Amino acid sequence: MIRILFVCLGNICRSAAAEEIMRTYVRREGLEKLIRVDSAGISSYHQGDEADPRMRAHAVRRGYAITHRSRPVRESDFENFDLILAMDDSNIDALKAMAPDVESEHKIARMTDFCRIKQVDYVPDPYYGGAQGFENVLDILEDACGGLLAELRLRFASLL
Repeated sequence: MIRILFVCLGNICRSAAAEEIMRTYVRREGLEKLIRVDSAGISSYHQGDEADPRMRAHAVRRGYAITHRSRPVRESDFENFDLILAMDDSNIDALKAMAPDVESEHKIARMTDFCRIKQVDYVPDPYYGGAQGFENVLDILEDACGGLLAELRLRFASLL
């Protein structure tokens, strides 16, 4: 089992969308018994809240039903997940500060490192923007999740 955690600031836009996009891709490939995904936020401000209604609306138009409820990153996540993907450098810095040991720090990576088409350094937070911001985030996440799945197939060919 490969366990992946997607992380952004509040876990109501970017990471919640990444979780559902990746879950959809995994399901389409029939890999749900081998790849588990979840998401969390650096902040606990939105704990228990549904994803932002604008993100849910944009995601539904693309066939994704985001049902995740926000939760903060927990120390146990560093033990329970094999890969922790952050949406931007601020999230990476916060995760590294939370990591209980060096081994845990090595699990942290940037989501956009898996992009194959988009050339971006981070997934921008669409929270204070308009509709195009949410669409852009979904474009980036679809690209990155596709690249991530391809990378996992290469790395773990014997398992998948």
